[in-house]
Amino acid sequence: MFEAAALLWIIMIVAAIVLLSIFFYYVPFVLWINAKASGVSISLLQLFLMRLRKVPPPVIVNAMIEAHKAGLKNITRDQLEAHYLAGGHVERVVHALVSAEKANIDLSFQMATAIDLAGRDVFQAVQMSVNPKVIDTPAIAAVAKNGIQLLVKARITVRANIKQLVGGAGEETVIARVGEGIISSIGTAETHKEVLENPDSISKVVLKKGLDAGTAFEILSIDIADIDIGKNIGAELQMDQAQADKNIAQAKAEERRAMAVALEQEMKAKAQEARAKVIEAEAEVPKAMAEAFRNGNMGIMDYYRMKNVQADTDMRESIAKPAGKTQDKTINKG
Repeated sequence: MFEAAALLWIIMIVAAIVLLSIFFYYVPFVLWINAKASGVSISLLQLFLMRLRKVPPPVIVNAMIEAHKAGLKNITRDQLEAHYLAGGHVERVVHALVSAEKANIDLSFQMATAIDLAGRDVFQAVQMSVNPKVIDTPAIAAVAKNGIQLLVKARITVRANIKQLVGGAGEETVIARVGEGIISSIGTAETHKEVLENPDSISKVVLKKGLDAGTAFEILSIDIADIDIGKNIGAELQMDQAQADKNIAQAKAEERRAMAVALEQEMKAKAQEARAKVIEAEAEVPKAMAEAFRNGNMGIMDYYRMKNVQADTDMRESIAKPAGKTQDKTINKG
């Protein structure tokens, strides 16, 4: 009997603890007392409804206490809840508003929430407005008019532009624009020595172009941190051009040689064809002579006179040819 009563008391105590835990979870009484002690007006019913709307009361109450202590009286509970339900960072927005108030920066609650919902860190942006940020650019390669390449590293000091944070370009755009300005400035220099003697001239030219237009930053200064001499691009281009001209000339020469070879082969073919026709014609001569003998159109004396003429012609041709060719012909006949 005693054991059953003890077990019943334990069950009742555990149930009471569970019920009290559920009650204080949905009705954060301690948080309500903290808000009242800080001067923030909020009811237990509103805290209970926040739990039902799946809004964490500590986040909203702590943000309201911070805003109240900082003197921001235009921020209401409904605004903070709406921003949280929209996926925003309530603590970050309130921190940014307090920092902007202390630094005399014009930042409204609507602007801060818009910046936060746009995916930017509004608190970091306010800090950057007070404490400018230095951006180091990678090595930027530029070529002067004399063909010498220069490798330039710059340091860009920027300050956040609160009004341009929504829809404004980021750091990558600033670095790209500064790099473009440095390349353009060096490209107008006659020699690389002018740039090495006056590196500040690059900064002055780049700053005049208003490269921060449409970005989320305001460029305060551009300082040249380092300049190194790179390759002789002009000489390399001339060498490449000379090599290309050489290749073109070789190709044209090869084309002419191929045409000459083809023409020579064509002439040889024509000569062989002509010799074949001569041999064919010479083969018809004995037939014609025999036919002339049979028909009585040619006598024996005519034949001997023709042989004498042929012998005289062969002698004249042998005398007219060079000695080497005559010797070769004699050897061939032998």
